[in-house]
Amino acid sequence: MNVMIVDDHFVVRSGLVASLELEDDITVVAEAERGEEAPALLASAQPEVILMDLQLPGWNGIETTERLLELDPAARVLVFSTFARDDEIQSSLDAGALGFLQKTASRDDLIAALRRVAAGERYLAPEIATRLAGLKLGPAITLREREILSLIAKGRANKEIAAALGIAEDTVKRHISNVLQKLDVSDRAQATAEAIRRGIIRVES
Repeated sequence: MNVMIVDDHFVVRSGLVASLELEDDITVVAEAERGEEAPALLASAQPEVILMDLQLPGWNGIETTERLLELDPAARVLVFSTFARDDEIQSSLDAGALGFLQKTASRDDLIAALRRVAAGERYLAPEIATRLAGLKLGPAITLREREILSLIAKGRANKEIAAALGIAEDTVKRHISNVLQKLDVSDRAQATAEAIRRGIIRVES
């Protein structure tokens, strides 16, 4: 099994490489520090599984997952995150990830999850699967909506957003209306605050 690791912490990546390659049939073929590096590495290294952190600089893990699956719909992603917030788990799965595992999981669980995802099967820890089954989360925020939210957070007007994304201003307005409904808020400021709170967008320092 060839694995690519996407994580911005060198120590974490190094530890994962050392641990995974103790298995005779697992090889780490690529490492990315940022989500933006992942598409080129996916094309060149052709990993069978991508082990994806969520908290990344630039593109977060959800956005990176979406972009990798746009590039290769057969890509198999296992999200490997410090946190396990309900909306992040659901958004990861909606983005196309096949599995979600917390970094507190045992090595055996990590190996089992990688093998399951490599086989094209979904993997969720039992407690996470139970939690998700009891939730009624709203529709996921799409990649385009996330781009628009990021520009709103930077103070861009609808006309500026339309120009930046190469779409009509009416299209921007429609996306914003959808976002307000999905986030259950009434204006742009509330949408920005809620998107940051949920980890949908990040404000660069």
